[in-house]
Amino acid sequence: MKLKLLLPLVAVVALLGLLLLGLGLNSRDLPSPLVGQPAPAFMLESLEDAEVILTEQDFIGEVALVNVWATWCSTCRSEKPLLMELARGGIPIHAFNYRDERDAALRYLEMTESPYRTIAYDPAGDAGIDWGVYATPETYVLDAEGVIRYKRIGPLSRQLLLDEVLPLVEKLRAEKLRAEKLRSDQARRAS
Repeated sequence: MKLKLLLPLVAVVALLGLLLLGLGLNSRDLPSPLVGQPAPAFMLESLEDAEVILTEQDFIGEVALVNVWATWCSTCRSEKPLLMELARGGIPIHAFNYRDERDAALRYLEMTESPYRTIAYDPAGDAGIDWGVYATPETYVLDAEGVIRYKRIGPLSRQLLLDEVLPLVEKLRAEKLRAEKLRSDQARRAS
């Protein structure tokens, strides 16, 4: 009789323990299965011009950041000055305008300077789902071949940029230069 009462109690305690453990995890620290994988394919209208269709190929070719933002996201607005600094410093930034109203996003960009080279308009969040977006803002670092090398859930900070993002960007740029030099040397030897 005591065993019948003890088993459900042990099961409930174990379940509560797992729930508490899960609540203690920081969602920003969750590893992304996309890191190390090619950027997911998408086909979306450009935010600024619905006649222009953007794909993942528009984000590829150089080391770049991809930022997921929306006008309704207050932390997106707070990280924008850092994105502006990065863009002014020569780091290309592409974006998804995520689950937003086109008119609101265009008004926002008219009122402020934009750090983005290209902005894919994702009103339903379909591309965001494929990219594994949990919340806005999110930032990815792509290498020149379009492989996701880093993902940040939540706003960027100056310290995070200095400790993680900028060193990775420099490393990836150096890798790209070495690869280009190697191809050039091989082409020269072959001719």
